[in-house]
Amino acid sequence: MPNNKNKYLEQLNSEQEEAVKNLSGPLLVLAGAGTGKTRVLTTKLSHIVSLNEAMPSQIFAVTFTNKAANEMRERVESILGRSVAGWWLGTFHSLAARILRKHAELANLKNNFTIIDSDDQVRLMKQILSVENIDEKRWPARSLISIIQRWKDNGLNPEEVEKRFFIGTDFANGEATRLYKLYQERLITLNASDFGDLLLHVINILKNNEDIRHQYQEKFKYILVDEFQDTNAAQYYWLKTLSAKHGNICVVGDDDQSIYSWRGADINNILNYEKDFKNTKIIKLERNYRSTGNILSAASHLISKNKSRLGKTLWTKGEEGSTINIRNVYDGQEEARSISDEIESYQRKLIDINEIAILVRAGFQTRAFEERFLKIGLPYQVIGGLRFYERAEIRDAVAYLRLINSSDDQLAFERIINKPKRGIGGRTLQKIEFYSRSRKISFEIAVRKLIETDEFSSTIRTSMNRFIKNIDRWREQLKSIRLGDLLEIVLEESEYTDMLQKDKSIEAPGRLENLKELVNAINEYDSLTNFLEHIQLVMDGGSNSDIESVKIMTLHSAKGLEFDTIFLPGWEEGVFPNQRSVDENGQVGLEEERRLAYVGLTRAKKHIWIFNASARLMHGQWLDCIPSRFIDEIPNKYVNIISSFNDSLTNYKSGIASKWISSISEKYDHAIDNKNLISSIVKNTNIEKLEKGERVFHQKFGYGKVLHVDGEKVEIKFEKSDTKKVLMSFIEKLN
Repeated sequence: MPNNKNKYLEQLNSEQEEAVKNLSGPLLVLAGAGTGKTRVLTTKLSHIVSLNEAMPSQIFAVTFTNKAANEMRERVESILGRSVAGWWLGTFHSLAARILRKHAELANLKNNFTIIDSDDQVRLMKQILSVENIDEKRWPARSLISIIQRWKDNGLNPEEVEKRFFIGTDFANGEATRLYKLYQERLITLNASDFGDLLLHVINILKNNEDIRHQYQEKFKYILVDEFQDTNAAQYYWLKTLSAKHGNICVVGDDDQSIYSWRGADINNILNYEKDFKNTKIIKLERNYRSTGNILSAASHLISKNKSRLGKTLWTKGEEGSTINIRNVYDGQEEARSISDEIESYQRKLIDINEIAILVRAGFQTRAFEERFLKIGLPYQVIGGLRFYERAEIRDAVAYLRLINSSDDQLAFERIINKPKRGIGGRTLQKIEFYSRSRKISFEIAVRKLIETDEFSSTIRTSMNRFIKNIDRWREQLKSIRLGDLLEIVLEESEYTDMLQKDKSIEAPGRLENLKELVNAINEYDSLTNFLEHIQLVMDGGSNSDIESVKIMTLHSAKGLEFDTIFLPGWEEGVFPNQRSVDENGQVGLEEERRLAYVGLTRAKKHIWIFNASARLMHGQWLDCIPSRFIDEIPNKYVNIISSFNDSLTNYKSGIASKWISSISEKYDHAIDNKNLISSIVKNTNIEKLEKGERVFHQKFGYGKVLHVDGEKVEIKFEKSDTKKVLMSFIEKLN
């Protein structure tokens, strides 16, 4: 027994110690933000080994990321003073791969099977679509892979998907399940597994082989799970099956930080844990070691508005700290200026800007801050993603603009000639390059000459000719229309927007938002040449990760991190809470948005700045903005209101949304429905008479035509966007 037996327990508070010492039966450790959940999990694992309650090989400890798994290993090794190499401690996928390699033959694989990445998955699916004569341009391989991954997250084999209708089965006119089956067969032939298969194959092995199921149920006396609120259906089945024999399963999680439903996580796993595991003991970790009292009180009041939660209230023995600053600005540009001014003020006080972060709801919001910081020379890093102008869809769009600007831009030509797909393969490009070099002419001129010959097939010649005619037309339009209008035309007529609208992957909506933000950006310039020069300067002004820098990231990327000072921009209805999330998922979507706001608040140790704009340029249109309902859900005593207007609102809160909208315009009647917690802007009292084919207006998406009415939900094909489902109360019927 190590001499530090009592020492590691002395580092725990009473609730943490209770959780560590409780070794019998199912246990739910409901751990709030900053309450030391990782310490509990690692200490509990060490405690089990120290007491000889189980051998290391009899403990199954699982988390979600390699970073978290490595942190757990380091902490356990520090407590026990010994290596944990070979222990069953790791991510779901790493432990699944370990089991699968031992029983690979039961999944028709060899134990040296290959684990393929997302690029290989898409490449394989493209081959299948080609063989099956399915138009990959219309039905993208990446979209189907995304659908299949969701099915695998739910533990569904192709046969099980066929039995019932699941989201995505209508892909390729109902061919999705057959393609799923072909994809799985092809993986087996290649002796390969994707990440979803690692879990799915093990589920099938446990279901279909009673002896192996009993073997692992007998083997693992203790099961420890980190971030339990992020588990999906497949992972939940795993845990329930493996714990069936001994019943000693301890899960640590926070229902108030469940923010990954879009990636398969099911909050009901933690909400229903007590029902699914009989005689569960629940221990709440509510003492926070990160944030000041005011921040915790504000966050607790905000999250208390959610109905789907188990309930806890964070507190601290530390200081109350300063109130949360809520600042209203005129627009997005003033928001970026104000935040940069505050950060420079911190710099002048010699405060480390590594401890300052800007957390945005959507990736497109980063552009304004990046450009502002580059302009004033403030170092920054975009965490968990690329800088705005480095993103693939932005590079593609800019390549179109570069080629319009200069016919000699060979690199731009190569990037976009087959984006979206035009049937232009490697051999065709080689022929163009050879002709170009041999005659010392640009790629574009080479193509213009080649399409007048029989060097290309008629299909490729037609495709190339259409592309060249588009370029010529866009160059002519450049002389007479706004840059933003031109970019929208290019994206539409090139079918790039259409490509993303058909893409069912998780990333597609965000990529479309980024392109709309690019339209906003280009409208700030009087010439295409100046805009392209600006981008080059921005790209050359990349930040150095080794120097002090402000961190910019999405709220999703910020989970698990902490900073002294947090800036939260864009707290307006439609931006945050995100309109699409509320429209598509109603109350469930709204509650996840509120959990995301809670995560944002609880990242801060000392200071929080919340910003909302009175007007914002969205999708090329100036919109009057309503402050986020989340602002109104933070009690007055925890906030300090700052307004950029002379008529600063002294009674900014207590019904903020209705007061603010009246100060912007009298044409809106704004009401907050306390029962459904859904804000609405009702602009037509006869909206219930809406019928198919009628023209309507939506404040965010613009003009459109009604396709289908289903109760309160209306499906609309918008003129400058794709087809969307929105709530009836958000649209205006046009006469």
